[in-house]
Amino acid sequence: MSAAAARVVPTVPAEVAFNGITVELGGRRVVNDVTLRIPGGSWLSVIGPNGAGKTTLIRALSGAVRHLGDIRIGDVDASSIHHRERARYLAVVPQHPLVPIGMSTFDYALLGRTPYQGLRFSPSRHDRNVTTEVLHRLDLGEFAHRRVETLSGGERQRVVLARALTQDTPVLVLDEPTSFLDVGHQLEVLELIASLRADRDLTVVTTLHDLSVAGQFADQVAVLADGHLVANGVPADVLTPTLITCHWGVEADTAVDDHGGVTVTVRRRRAIHP
Repeated sequence: MSAAAARVVPTVPAEVAFNGITVELGGRRVVNDVTLRIPGGSWLSVIGPNGAGKTTLIRALSGAVRHLGDIRIGDVDASSIHHRERARYLAVVPQHPLVPIGMSTFDYALLGRTPYQGLRFSPSRHDRNVTTEVLHRLDLGEFAHRRVETLSGGERQRVVLARALTQDTPVLVLDEPTSFLDVGHQLEVLELIASLRADRDLTVVTTLHDLSVAGQFADQVAVLADGHLVANGVPADVLTPTLITCHWGVEADTAVDDHGGVTVTVRRRRAIHP
């Protein structure tokens, strides 16, 4: 029996660890010697200004880019995991998911079961039952036969999340999961992720632009700047006015609530008139 065949997919919760991760793209070092540990069952948000290396770090975890250093999921070295096998370890929701035109919500969500199917990629009754349960959990049952491209932005984002959840993995990775959503739908999607994380004991890794969203939902916040990890810890310790000014170039006020969540208010720059 091969090592891959003998390997057991980590049970929940599964720790994720980045050890000295470096990524070069086009001759430029985009991520530089990043070391991070995400305890199993927790939520890490990777934040930073544009071009900081957030998405590239996520792509290294998903196996989409080559890297130096070591990434581990549970006790397993991620570099030793075959692409299809990796889909049993982590489910990835990209910032701009491709949705085939004409595909129904059910069939799109069912794609998440592909790693568990045989060579003919024929879904079993169990695969269909899992998909049906996930769609109902995300209040998408009534859209099962609707084409995905006909849905609203918030509904479509839930369908993309449904596909990831049907993979039934211990780790959920989301790159800017609230992009292009209005405030109401942003909150809806994030609260859904938080609820599913608690129900399934998932380890969640996200990239985010909105500092308040990171401060309200994440247990751990990691700040990247020019590919370097410049801060890492609980939101109240990391999201400070000094750090925000240093790396985003704006003045901000922060407030910490009774649960340790952080709200960031950015001050408007006003011209000084003589």
